[in-house]
Amino acid sequence: MAKEIERKFLVRGDHWRDLVSEKLTLRQAYIASMDDRSVRVRLTNDTVATLTMKIGRAMTRDEFEYEIPIADAEELLGNAIGLVIEKTRYKVPFKGFVWEVDVFRGAHRGLVIAEVEMEDESDDPELPDWVGREVTGEYRYSNQALATQFEQEYDELSHSA
Repeated sequence: MAKEIERKFLVRGDHWRDLVSEKLTLRQAYIASMDDRSVRVRLTNDTVATLTMKIGRAMTRDEFEYEIPIADAEELLGNAIGLVIEKTRYKVPFKGFVWEVDVFRGAHRGLVIAEVEMEDESDDPELPDWVGREVTGEYRYSNQALATQFEQEYDELSHSA
């Protein structure tokens, strides 16, 4: 079983752009979403599709990821819970770690979040000057919340009429 160990930060400034080693275009959506688990479909550069299950909400979560046919991913994106998240992911090497800077498009335009994956919770990556407040574990900054929060608000409003 794979473990995902990551820290997440808001990004300030554009200093990271000079350090980018790779750029990916992502579309992703949630097929199932619960408080501490989710099933996500992701299409990367329109050429690779994955289905991912995550369990847990802390810095360390269980993660299971499988490649699936692109046609299946497209159909699953069309059956998403909430929004399809659109973002560009930039890989930014910095002092022994690769940071992933996500620049959101669509409904979340303007939001920029950086994540750093670690081998162990005790790892202590040096923080670049372009990262701001740490938001690790803050559900509202999770992709799961970004995808589903609008539908939840809509559901609440639709029931109040």
